[in-house]
Amino acid sequence: MSQTSGNKFIAAIVIVAAPFALGAFLLAWAPAGQYQLTDPNNDGYVQPRDVGGVVANTSRSTVSVFCDVPGKEGIGSAWATELEEVQYKDYEQVYITNYHVIEDCIGKEEYLTVARAYKKQIAAEIITIDKENDLAVLISTLRVPSLKISQSPPYVGYWVMTSGSADAYEGSVTFGTILNSSDDELFFTANVSHGNSGGPLVDNEGNVIGTVSWFNKKEQYNGAKSIDVMCSQILKCDGKFYWEW
Repeated sequence: MSQTSGNKFIAAIVIVAAPFALGAFLLAWAPAGQYQLTDPNNDGYVQPRDVGGVVANTSRSTVSVFCDVPGKEGIGSAWATELEEVQYKDYEQVYITNYHVIEDCIGKEEYLTVARAYKKQIAAEIITIDKENDLAVLISTLRVPSLKISQSPPYVGYWVMTSGSADAYEGSVTFGTILNSSDDELFFTANVSHGNSGGPLVDNEGNVIGTVSWFNKKEQYNGAKSIDVMCSQILKCDGKFYWEW
């Protein structure tokens, strides 16, 4: 075979093989390309592009809550935010938690403190109680970054994350999805336990959609108080619900 014939033969192989190589490349690139095109701002079903960023930001804004009344020591969680309602105008920042986390400290606030994970405990004060919806608002001189409340309602299947003091292990993080919801609660699959109560349930943008409130010992889901129930005594909402379903 002459050099010219050999070159033609090689060129023919390249021409035949090129489409197959291109097809293989596209198949390999497609999932990665789809991930890059998927915008968490518009698709609540996908995990964040920067999971580590959401974890870091949420964890920085989550504190442990200690209600250490002698003989009834307890630990829970809370999340920091800024509220524009008139009753909070004098407070640069507040902490949202569960009523049952601070219940034993009502009237005994000298035993109530908040703290970053495994850091110094700082005195806290109760300023709002919503026993019916198991919520409470605290203030403290402790300052951490504030979390934003999601402006969009979470739907079944949405990606979620929790942060808190699971079983007293401060700074714990879990991931899951929204299983279902009711008018006042969100049911989710992320694992939580004692100590998570009062911590934030956030969406894939790191915005709060609920306050973790209980865990289920028999079924494979847990519960959080929806932002909607904060309209009862904490937030000023246009109607019954914060989100327009």
